Amino acid sequence: MSSQIIPVDPFDYIVFGGTGDLAERKLLPALFHRQLAGQLTDPTRIIGASRSEMSDEEYRDYARKALEEHVKEEERDAEHVKKFLSRLYYVSIDATSTRGWDTLKALLAEGEDRVRAFYLAVRPSIFGDIATHIRDNGLITEKTRIVVEKPIGRDLKSAEELNNTIGEVFTEDQIFRIDHYLGKETVQNLMALRFANALYEPLWNSAHIDHVQITVAESVGLEGRADYYDRAGALRDMVQNHILQLLCLVAMEAPSSMEAESVRDEKLKVLRSLKPITANNADEVTVRGQYKAGASSGGPVKGYLEELEGGVSNTETFVALKAEINNWRWAGVPFYLRTGKRLATRMSEIAITFKPIPHSIFDETAGKVIANQLVIRLQPDEGVKQWLMIKDPGPGGMRLRHVPLDMSFAGSFEERNPDAYERLLLDVIRSNQTLFMRRDEVEAAWKWVDPILSAWESTNQKAHAYTAGTWGPSQAIALIERDGRTWHESD
Repeated sequence: MSSQIIPVDPFDYIVFGGTGDLAERKLLPALFHRQLAGQLTDPTRIIGASRSEMSDEEYRDYARKALEEHVKEEERDAEHVKKFLSRLYYVSIDATSTRGWDTLKALLAEGEDRVRAFYLAVRPSIFGDIATHIRDNGLITEKTRIVVEKPIGRDLKSAEELNNTIGEVFTEDQIFRIDHYLGKETVQNLMALRFANALYEPLWNSAHIDHVQITVAESVGLEGRADYYDRAGALRDMVQNHILQLLCLVAMEAPSSMEAESVRDEKLKVLRSLKPITANNADEVTVRGQYKAGASSGGPVKGYLEELEGGVSNTETFVALKAEINNWRWAGVPFYLRTGKRLATRMSEIAITFKPIPHSIFDETAGKVIANQLVIRLQPDEGVKQWLMIKDPGPGGMRLRHVPLDMSFAGSFEERNPDAYERLLLDVIRSNQTLFMRRDEVEAAWKWVDPILSAWESTNQKAHAYTAGTWGPSQAIALIERDGRTWHESD
């Protein structure tokens, strides 16, 4: 059965950073796929905004090349490409001065009654400048929204300052703080698995679950982000937003409905229940790592310091944490979190391990009884596996096997699996904030992360070396094995 496509009312999307990497790789292809699906209606416009001098036609040529690079050939229907490109416009604008704002104002005057979304795919340091110019040029209507990319600050203080700056111009219901992980099909399927089935929710607690692992692994290195990454590190770049959001969806109580505020209220409760990690326990429950030269599927790769082109840095490219949630549902259940660059493979998954059976009735010849697991794969090959024990078919006595009930999205559904940005970009237009972070969520996450950063600094915790192409430093293995557990190996 194919999904129902509901067209949206005409809108104007203004993308600051319209010639940047994010626009090229994700935003333009995502909006094109929504055009292909029939969701964009006339006279919808996508307006690129950047400092570069460029005409509308030159921007359309730029977008055409982006589609050729990032959209499969069989999906680039000529008529749809032509129609999509006709929606594109370009404004040369300086976010920090008055140049170009009159041009943008005149262009937007043609669509006063439409939803108007400003997407800030630029560095956070100019978020405030753009927001102020939007207000001062009278571009805010009742249907205006603003979309901001991470990072929302580099600590609690800067996050509060950034939120205050944007909040002086836009109301909270107009601000969409985007985390593309929340737009992934499998992440939302986690909600369906928990709250649309009677099977799991009665078992979703400390009485039945032994532990939870969340892994977000990347096989790439800095990929041209050296300046940003060396100031951020893995904890700020991945844990504070992506991984903590996944943890919230696993651990939250059932919301009263799927309304945005109801869902976000429950996520906030989880963040506020996280057991603090400070200088007193950071050495026991956190591990920092930094990759050195090694190999990937493409051959030899440089180490982190070599990619930085020399110098000394203790910035972590890998982090592993043991987190705990101080509430009745999760008391005593550890959440093992890990993320890193230049790891063995690109993979994001949530592995929920249930407690072992209390007593085995089978003798030794049947084999070992392995605890049930629910594995939710976010990327690649999105899907869900429920690992169970069954009898190995055939005569000759009872032999047990550990096998998965496997639901691969690619194999179970005929239609293509949409990119996360496709859903999120149109959720902005529909004013659905369920999959976006509220201000207090962002700040609660920083309140938990800040003491970890302070603990590392005060205790001089070293970033342990690990070889590129492996699963991180040996200390990360020790972190989980001290508790008698092991990291889940993807199958």
